[in-house]
Order: sequence, then structure tokens, then C-alpha cells
Amino acid sequence: MRTVVRAISQEVKDGFKYDEIPWQRFPHFYGPGEEVPARLATLASGASGRALGELWENLHHQGSTIAVGALAVPFLLRIAVIGLPGLRADTLRLVAEIGRCQHFGDGTREGLLQVTEDPLEAEGTTMCPTNWTIQAARDAITGDLRLLFPLLSDPDPDVRSATAFVLAAATSEIQRVSSPLHRRLAVEDDPMVRVGLILAIAQLAREHQDENAPLWARELWSDPGRSPEIRIGAGLAWLCLVGDPIPDELRALLTDPSTDQCSDLFQRVPWLEPVDFYGSGLRRCIHQMLTQDVPCRQDGPPPF
Repeated sequence: MRTVVRAISQEVKDGFKYDEIPWQRFPHFYGPGEEVPARLATLASGASGRALGELWENLHHQGSTIAVGALAVPFLLRIAVIGLPGLRADTLRLVAEIGRCQHFGDGTREGLLQVTEDPLEAEGTTMCPTNWTIQAARDAITGDLRLLFPLLSDPDPDVRSATAFVLAAATSEIQRVSSPLHRRLAVEDDPMVRVGLILAIAQLAREHQDENAPLWARELWSDPGRSPEIRIGAGLAWLCLVGDPIPDELRALLTDPSTDQCSDLFQRVPWLEPVDFYGSGLRRCIHQMLTQDVPCRQDGPPPF
């Protein structure tokens, strides 16, 4: 899959030349891969928003990704740019999810910002290592960074948030990716997008071992002059970036009753929603990070 995706030419991608792609070699979760280009074409034409829902089911069923999804990534990125603005955010989120391992219920320090899958994990339908598919999708994202950077200034905050989610999956040119995320954070006025930008910066830093990132995150969460969502988001980011014991100051911040007032806001952040679909992603994430050795109930929101 990685070889096939790398072989897709710029002309094929920009021209939406679906017939140049070997879809038939890679089934989706519910049928043959040949069905995917028709749904992509329908989505690109704006004829029906239903096509996007079908692509979500076909390519990201129950939080898992599948090989043919990586083939769709270059086209989904272009459709996000030229397609219906109202579908842009969800299209981008699909791209990001294809390039990320399953995260249902995982809000731990090790798991929240993790991108890759267990190298031994294989897709049931193709027996292709899931990590290869994720890598192929991430390489496709990295090859089309130029399409994504302008979307950080999109009028729709959901699009800006989804764009940061996608950019966090980049596999190279990290400084080229991180710098515009930092610049956007400096001017961003939407609280939800601010959190997403912080987590995107932290995800890149964590994977690519940016030694300056922990200090940056700590300065944000320890600054009482910062807004609550920035401090909480930076606190989560810091916990994912280091293995240090949790400072009392950070524990107090995250367990303060006022923090729970941010739950609805954080539920819209792409990283947090899969942690708990009941609307308690932030609460469960904090619980898991602060009590790593204590099992977390799966039938409802955990206590602090």
C-alpha cells in the first residue's frame, strides 16, 4: 500500500483520474474497492452529502482504518478544498482518522496523541498491517501540505480545527508544519480551535522528539493569565509529552470543579471525542491521565 500510494502522480491526483488507481486490489469494509471512486466523485460534485457518510462507513468502520482508505486520501484532501464548504470539516476529519490508529476510550498519557498502530496488527479483510495503511495515509497527507495550510484561516472554526488534526499526522517537514500551527495559535480566537492547535503541536513534538515542547506546554498551563481552555489543553499536552510525576499545581487545575464546565467545548476537539462518546471525553481523559493504574469504567463518565 505504501508503494502504491507513493506511485500516484501529481497529475492523477489533481486531475481526479480515479481510473489510474488499482482500487480493485483493496476492498473496503463492506465491499469491493471499485465502489470508492464513485462515492468520491459524488462527494466532489456536491450532488449528495450522503456520499461522505458512506465513505466514513466504508473507510473508517468502528474506528478502524483499511488499506483502500489510504488511496482515497489524496482525493479527499482535494475535495475538502474544492467541495461544499459545509462538508469540508467532516471530510478533513475522515482524512485524519484514516491516518491514525483506533482511539476508542484511550485518553491515557501514552495513547491520546499516539498515531501509529501495533506493527503486528493486521486488517481482517486484507491482512495488510494496519500500520502500513496508516503510514501510507500520513505520507499522502505530507505530500499535500500545500493544500492544508490555507485552511488554517478558513472562516469555519470546525474546518480550522480539523485542519490542525490532519496536519498533526505529517511524517516529515515538521518545522514547516509546526510553525504555521504556532502562528495560528497566536491569533486564534475560537477556544475549541485553540485546544486543537495545542494538541496538534504537541502530537508532532511528541513523535518527533522536540525537546523544547515540554517547556512550551508547561509555560502555557502554569500561566494563570491564560484562558481556561488553553491551560487545560496545554496541561493534557504536557502530560503526553513527559513521563514526569504530575505537579500538584497541574493536578489542582485539572480536578478543579470549574474544569468540568469546559466539557462541551473539549468534546468538539477531534482528539477528545473518541475517548468518550457520551460527552465526557475531557473527564475520562483527565481521569485516565491522573490515575493511570486505576481501571476506568466504560459504562459512564468517570469521577475525578
